[in-house]
Amino acid sequence: MTSLPNSPEDAWVLEATIRTAPAANPQWQEQLDRLRGIASYDPETQTWHARLGALDLAGLQLLQALFDTARVHGTGVRLTPVAVPAHWEGPAFTREPDVDAVLEAQADHGRPLGQLPLV
Repeated sequence: MTSLPNSPEDAWVLEATIRTAPAANPQWQEQLDRLRGIASYDPETQTWHARLGALDLAGLQLLQALFDTARVHGTGVRLTPVAVPAHWEGPAFTREPDVDAVLEAQADHGRPLGQLPLV
């Protein structure tokens, strides 16, 4: 099993990644317009990245915008817990046993999420 990255305060953020969908110019521009204000683009991997450290209203709006864009353009969003970056100034999640168990179960791709390991 994979464990969450450790930081000095055992804090982490969710990194959302969305792959750019191939599209004609009008659809491409629509993707850019939807994502430009909420995510950063990596031209080398052709992916957008956004981080969030709280599931508050702003965090949920960010996730909804990413998932809506992915649905409209036929791509997917991947959420990965990562150590808090050195330059991060926003909120961060803290490690809790219940959250760790769920995230570790999700990282175990051979097992459905509902089948958590017995502790």
